[in-house]
Amino acid sequence: MIHLSIEKRPAPSPLMRIGAPLIAVGVTLLVGIVLALVLGLDPLILLRVLFVDPLSSANGISEWLLKASPLILIALGLTIGFRANIWNIGAEGMFTIGAIAAALVALRFGEGAAIWVLPAMALAGMLGGMAWAAIPAFLKTKANTSEILVTLMLNYVAALLLSYLINGPMRDPNGFNYPQTANFGPAALLPSLVDGLRVNISILFTLALAGLTWVFLTKSFLGFKMRVGGIAPAAAGYAGFSESQSVWLGLLAGGAASGLAGMMEAAGPLGQLIPVLSPGYGFAAIIVAFIGRLTVPGIVLGGLLLALLYLGGEQAQMTLNLPASLTRSIEGALLFFLLAADGLTQFRVRLRRS
Repeated sequence: MIHLSIEKRPAPSPLMRIGAPLIAVGVTLLVGIVLALVLGLDPLILLRVLFVDPLSSANGISEWLLKASPLILIALGLTIGFRANIWNIGAEGMFTIGAIAAALVALRFGEGAAIWVLPAMALAGMLGGMAWAAIPAFLKTKANTSEILVTLMLNYVAALLLSYLINGPMRDPNGFNYPQTANFGPAALLPSLVDGLRVNISILFTLALAGLTWVFLTKSFLGFKMRVGGIAPAAAGYAGFSESQSVWLGLLAGGAASGLAGMMEAAGPLGQLIPVLSPGYGFAAIIVAFIGRLTVPGIVLGGLLLALLYLGGEQAQMTLNLPASLTRSIEGALLFFLLAADGLTQFRVRLRRS
């Protein structure tokens, strides 16, 4: 009889740790080619539409950077928690609450030309996301609830809260009964980087926060404590590192980054609150974090890749009449193959005869 067993590798290959995301991306491309053949398309045309055409113009590059910015920003915040084994699946809800908090400031003070309005909106967005993240942090540290379930369920609560607000107290009275807020005033909109294009200064803040996150993760003692807590919880406890502190910091960092991303989306390309604020940035950022191996340079590259896939999917819908679910299928395949490659890096499969 043949027995199959899975064993932990004594020393995972450093080369495979770097190569696993590349392998996952390569296999995902093969899946895309197979899907194209099944749909009766030329695979080369599909790959061109997905990965080349979106970057063939200045406007395309502008949209690419605009979509990459929130993905990278949210992934940076999530990574701080993920490194300590704090599994925050609620970035989508924190993004929404951050946008709502920023919109309250914008609608109250955004009509003038005060330079403090945008900083106040950014602060409100971060505090809103952190307040939403504090709910699972409190329940985790006080009642030992699963942060995975709590953060996931709060996504739906945030979406329902947004729906209530834009259909009720925050609805634009001059909006012909559409479920949306009034447009933000000039002082509450992020300035463009290039005239005539939608890309705005949010990408500069994202790059600056990427640098700060790198310093925190690699150079600070607090980042070291969280990393030890994720790798060896018993050793962290023996050294006196606080698990509760790691839970709060990991979730609040994700909440602050997600809330700020929500503010940037509301004050940037949208300019108001609408029923659907995010095309799934909060969930896609999880993929970005793991494509990037929970490292800042990798997250930046992963965010650019996922943003390109978003744009390519929209292009494929318009030019090839493909369903939106195709892009989601490719995203799901990428996450699946990434997890599989990671698993085979850490473990090996053995066949034994008995």
